[in-house]
Amino acid sequence: MKLKDKVAIVTGGARGIGKAYALRLAEEGARVVVADVLDGAPVAEEIQKKGGEAIAVKTDVSDEQSVGAMVSSAVERFGRIDVLVNNAGIFVGLTRKFFYELTVEEWDRIMAVNVKGVFLCCKAVYPYMKKQGKGKIINVSSSTFYMGVPFFSHYVASKGGVIAFTRAIARELGDDNICVNAIAPGFTYSEGLQGSPMYPEERLKMLASTRCFKRNEASEDLTGTIVFLASEDSDFITGQTIVVDGGAAFN
Repeated sequence: MKLKDKVAIVTGGARGIGKAYALRLAEEGARVVVADVLDGAPVAEEIQKKGGEAIAVKTDVSDEQSVGAMVSSAVERFGRIDVLVNNAGIFVGLTRKFFYELTVEEWDRIMAVNVKGVFLCCKAVYPYMKKQGKGKIINVSSSTFYMGVPFFSHYVASKGGVIAFTRAIARELGDDNICVNAIAPGFTYSEGLQGSPMYPEERLKMLASTRCFKRNEASEDLTGTIVFLASEDSDFITGQTIVVDGGAAFN
């Protein structure tokens, strides 16, 4: 197991891609904190039933006090924080809109979770990783940034912000031996999107046709990269973004 006894926080870990991350990290031996505005208890219980260790913490990543409580819960239970996966973000439920039609409220809501949330979580775990002399931060972006997907400009901009922030703090945290990298998934047909009227079978086939591997992307397609970035195998890699989308975008 690549992550035996490591402690990993996964934000947005209650369902979909985040759930897949949490389960796979636990399979690799990590003790997992499932942090989400939704109920993460079922995921934590699933990990426990398989012999792993996990807790669920109700967390709003856009709120500094909530993020602070999440980190405190992790340290109180497990004593340290080795890995942070900044997965929480808003995508499910977004409707396609011309940028001019977006309201300031819509823009701010996306940025509060998708960008500020990443900043707050990184800020909260940093003192513990610095004290330990090592840490892994994995920020979840999106291949939409590279493709310039239209009518999701607020979402695309937020995911570009994640990459920019990743590159900047990677340089700031190098002396602390903290690796900061990003993963950029493609459109992933996770449980939160299954059955959505926005993605009928015809649209799914069209999206699959844009890839080198012409099939739908599943959450499990991303977990190997997460484990790699969380493990010692990536100790000399930082400031990078790995696109995992079956070859739809090339960065």
